[in-house]
Amino acid sequence: MRIQHARRFSRRRFLEGVTLAGAAGVLGLHPRPVAAEPPPETTRLRLNWSSSLCLAPEYMAEELLYAEGFTEVQYVKKEAGVTLHKAVASGEVDLTPNFVGPILLQLEAGDPIVTLAGLHIGCTELFGTEQVRTLRDLKGKTVVVRGLGMPEHIFLASMAAYVGLDPRTDIHWVFHPMAEAERLLAEGKIDAWMAGPPFAQQWRAQQLGHVVVNMSSDRPWSQYFCCLMTGNREFVRQHPVATKRALRAILKAADVCGREPERVARFLVDKGYTAHYDAALQAVQEIPYDKWREYDPEDSMRFYALRLHEIGMLKSSPQKLIAQGTDWRFFNELKKEMKG
Repeated sequence: MRIQHARRFSRRRFLEGVTLAGAAGVLGLHPRPVAAEPPPETTRLRLNWSSSLCLAPEYMAEELLYAEGFTEVQYVKKEAGVTLHKAVASGEVDLTPNFVGPILLQLEAGDPIVTLAGLHIGCTELFGTEQVRTLRDLKGKTVVVRGLGMPEHIFLASMAAYVGLDPRTDIHWVFHPMAEAERLLAEGKIDAWMAGPPFAQQWRAQQLGHVVVNMSSDRPWSQYFCCLMTGNREFVRQHPVATKRALRAILKAADVCGREPERVARFLVDKGYTAHYDAALQAVQEIPYDKWREYDPEDSMRFYALRLHEIGMLKSSPQKLIAQGTDWRFFNELKKEMKG
């Protein structure tokens, strides 16, 4: 494990936080009840560092977290192969966004996490060759993913189930890093591949295949959250005020992503999350970050759980997983406080 950065509170940091909080107020993002709340039970917060640009609100929230009373905000960068959900389940990370499919598998495995809020809808796209024009065309085709259980595999398995395919037998999966998809396509070894930003934006610009499904715009996927906020169960139990304050900062940052994509894209480049400003800008512009008030995260979990249950990837009923692995009280309170 390596810490990407951990910054402590100082007078300068306080002033910077106040400045950003003031800017948030101008944008209508600063809720009035904050001052009346007790301070967070802990002033240290550990978030997950990831190269996934769709998680921009988590990164943009840093200064807003200082304004919420945190004095030490850490972004923990995990070694290759250690996924988001492993980090929060182990307690090395307190809160993190994650994709809905892996969250469901994690809950069924009994990991000590709790799902807290919706963050944004679709951020991934399915690309295909001329032989793949629709989801049903995936039958008998070769699809590249990073591995079984990875987000793109679970999303695509859900999509296949939705149109009547059995992803266990109807699709030939091959496992490679997404960066190798272009080479595999040139060699004629794959028919389809799924990816999020910045790969999706770069491949579209290169006209590498064509988009079969865009989860941000194509129904039914565009009607459900793809990414949800999760927390370590013990952290949430011991620190409910800190949890709510952290979620508030991240949801404020989601609104900033929706309203100021140019600023967010520049921030992502300046902080080293990506070197590609144009792809980052396009990704932030395309993902409807400021629509989180309009969707129900429980509906999203139920929708994907039903698809995964149909194909045997989940044994538990959707309602059981929702009952044992969610706590929507903070999200519901914040939606009322932060009416857009």
